[in-house]
Amino acid sequence: MKPVLFISDLHLSPERSAVNRLFHVFLNGPARAAEALYVLGDLFDSWAGDDDLDDPFNREMVAALGQLTGHGVVLYVMHGNRDLLMGERFAAACRAVLLPDPTLTHVCRVPTLLMHGDTLCTDDAAYQAFRAQVRDPAFQAAFLAKPLAERKAFIGQLRSRSEAEKGQKPAEIMDVNPGAVEAELRRHGFPRLIHGHTHRPARHLHDLEGRCCERWVLPDWYERGGYLACDEGGWRLVAL
Repeated sequence: MKPVLFISDLHLSPERSAVNRLFHVFLNGPARAAEALYVLGDLFDSWAGDDDLDDPFNREMVAALGQLTGHGVVLYVMHGNRDLLMGERFAAACRAVLLPDPTLTHVCRVPTLLMHGDTLCTDDAAYQAFRAQVRDPAFQAAFLAKPLAERKAFIGQLRSRSEAEKGQKPAEIMDVNPGAVEAELRRHGFPRLIHGHTHRPARHLHDLEGRCCERWVLPDWYERGGYLACDEGGWRLVAL
């Protein structure tokens, strides 16, 4: 049985050359030996729209993903909060399947709920209001109608503001809310849950109404990177 792999929060950008090199190593190593690779959000640190596919950095990374799918690996991509404007042109360029958030599927014969994870951070009311705004189709259509250079400048300003605000927020409100997690598990029939976003990789067990639900939090790629793997040996977090 080939493994199924999960990654998130790579935040690929031209400024992070070490992570970019690690990503290529991953694609040509563990990922190439997989049956499927799931990217659960924030593959890129920013994505201004699919008309930016000709940017040299974006073209390089999308081509690398296309080489992976050309090798026979099935690629699934979910939007994160940084790359929510990836669309059908992106998906076609690397032959990826875009997944809605959340997605309930079966992985290694077990019902598994896949999420980016930001909707679980309900204690951060300001972020949830912003998330609702930028995910509104009318807002996105108006934003994508602006010139590409203007969009990139605006995204750069948002990133700077976000980093400044993180230092002022209590750490606990940027983590998942246990009640929100349990509500999603109940809503989807008590599955396994896999998500990223919080940058706090771990395995959690939730005891709900006599059922034990497993929750895996994926690692970010700011320090060294990593992934979650499922094969005949079970589930494990692997550091790169």
